[in-house]
Amino acid sequence: MADSTAADAHGHVDDGSRPGGHSTREALLFGGVYGAVLASSMVAALTRYGASTPATRRYDALWLLVTSLASALAHGYAHYIAERAPHRRWDGLRALRNEWPLVVAVLPTVFLLAGAGWGWWPAKGVEYPAFTLNILILFTLGLTTARRAARPWPAAVLMGLGDALLGLVVVVANALIK
Repeated sequence: MADSTAADAHGHVDDGSRPGGHSTREALLFGGVYGAVLASSMVAALTRYGASTPATRRYDALWLLVTSLASALAHGYAHYIAERAPHRRWDGLRALRNEWPLVVAVLPTVFLLAGAGWGWWPAKGVEYPAFTLNILILFTLGLTTARRAARPWPAAVLMGLGDALLGLVVVVANALIK
């Protein structure tokens, strides 16, 4: 059986995926999981070693945003380099642009930290709603992925809980390491 996809002059195959060979759905899920774990890990580390004043929460929000942008840049660059294929003119920029789900996934936590910094809610203890939010994001992504894979609801819920638990383990491990 012949392959129905055709390569262009540079050997690139148009298979419906984005540059780097990853589908949009895969990039959204990867970025969401990575961003939720990154956000929780950063909050755990910053809370463990810092004060919880409004000024430090504003700083934490900025630090988390900068870290997510740096992580997206590094990840996009790694995808670009890892392909080791002839690249079209703007493929490098596309690889970086395609990391936006990672940055978007940390924005709720940035908002929680910034809100605590601006006095919208107490600065002390804001890490607990942040952890809860990110664990819910991981659960939702796990549940969604399982349902899209045609798993029945009970199995999908269990998979979502498992993903949330694994995310919690990663967050705790990162906090302890830092």
